[in-house]
Amino acid sequence: MSKTALYRALPSGLAVIAGLLLAEGVMPDMAVAQTMAGSVPLVEPLGQPRQPSATPSPLPPQQPEGPYTLGAGDRVQMVLFRLPDYSGEFEVQVDGSLSLPLVGNVSVRDLTLEQASAAISQRYSQYLRRPVVTLNLLVRRPLVVGIAGEINRPGSYALTIEGTAFPKLTQLFEVAGGITQSANLREVQVQRQVNGRSQVFTANLWDLINTGNLNQDLVLRDGDSIFIPSALIPLDEAPLLAAARFSPDSSVPINIAVVGEVFRPGPYSLRGGTTRTDQAGLPGAQVGVTGSDVVFTPVKVSDAIQIAGGIKPRANIRQVQIRRVTRSGGEQVFNVDLWSLLQTGETRQNAILQEGDTVVIPTATVATNPAEASQVAGASFSPNTIRINVVGEVQRSGQVEVTPNTTLNQGLLAAGGFNPRAQQDVVGLVRLNPDGTVTQREIPVDFALGIDDANNPILQNDDIIIVGKSGLAQFSDNVGLVANPVSGILNILTAPFRLLNLF
Repeated sequence: MSKTALYRALPSGLAVIAGLLLAEGVMPDMAVAQTMAGSVPLVEPLGQPRQPSATPSPLPPQQPEGPYTLGAGDRVQMVLFRLPDYSGEFEVQVDGSLSLPLVGNVSVRDLTLEQASAAISQRYSQYLRRPVVTLNLLVRRPLVVGIAGEINRPGSYALTIEGTAFPKLTQLFEVAGGITQSANLREVQVQRQVNGRSQVFTANLWDLINTGNLNQDLVLRDGDSIFIPSALIPLDEAPLLAAARFSPDSSVPINIAVVGEVFRPGPYSLRGGTTRTDQAGLPGAQVGVTGSDVVFTPVKVSDAIQIAGGIKPRANIRQVQIRRVTRSGGEQVFNVDLWSLLQTGETRQNAILQEGDTVVIPTATVATNPAEASQVAGASFSPNTIRINVVGEVQRSGQVEVTPNTTLNQGLLAAGGFNPRAQQDVVGLVRLNPDGTVTQREIPVDFALGIDDANNPILQNDDIIIVGKSGLAQFSDNVGLVANPVSGILNILTAPFRLLNLF
């Protein structure tokens, strides 16, 4: 019940006494008294801030918010009973006061509407007999809060209050660009000023996205400071983290780097979508990233490898390394096993990337067996085609594009096969090694063989196949060289006769 209604409801004698008590601020505010008696604090007991722990204590169930307290930026309507000239709309100034007619500045900072009405009545009682003041809130001020840690855009934010609904933690995360993939949602720290003293408590937002526990999505207060600590997120939790409403927008490109055993190492900017490799030595491309009906997904390790041209034959896909810098300046390093992804479809190994990540593809120290090499060559993160050179006695000598798991026999057939002058029982294979050395060997040809590292190896990018001449072709060429001088002399001797034939 408001003070005005209470005043009118009392008998005349008691009304005079109540009016005096209200003017002097002696009568306690009913709403405040009820709130003080029945409220349960949302924060921990006063004392030292609680340090993050591996298993933070759960927060108590949220209680309804207490009465609204005024602050700079609030706009109110003051009605002075039967004195319209003194009534009107006023805004709380930076110093927390209202500048009112006749009485000047009245401090209302951190007061409820009822408390502020009492304070204003007391000031007007110096000039008026039994003033009755009614105060209504017209426009709430925005909440100003700060956020730091594992958030994409840390800083200070002014959050608009819509109606009676105050912003919550997750709404702040969305406004601040979403959490990072290193965010420790189990220990989100909220620092709040309560009665002039600082309190720190912990919210477990992982419980919110895992079980839907809304009690953890705390209502914010003006002046709150939020800190999201870092943690190395397990691979099986990362997809759920990325799917949360307050994760970053996947349509925004991120900057990453890919180094090691890929054809085009270096920095790249890409966003979630469909990526594909190109021919070996050329960067991949993103497809389907334009248009109004595009659905974007978080960027994954395979996307980064594809955009970097695909893996090389000596790539160790069992120990692909991700290096990630946290907001605190530290570095997190973890490995993913893309061979498990190929073998068992373990999609969690295709880790989700974030801004600033570096993907390192190490070099295999043990030779890959042919069957495994063939399977890796057919993976989506291998190049679509490789380039080989087939020179010598084939139908189409020169550069040929083939699939990554092409064998030597298939490379010969891709060049049209042997021509009649070819030596068909053995060919030469020249390979440029990653360390800059060159190896050359002779390989017997048997088109009936499957994959065989000794006699029908899988080709690599820039391999050269040399097809020599048969013995008969070499003999024919030698006879031609011997006959060429004799035919030259005969041509000189018969030249005059050919001239006479012209007449």
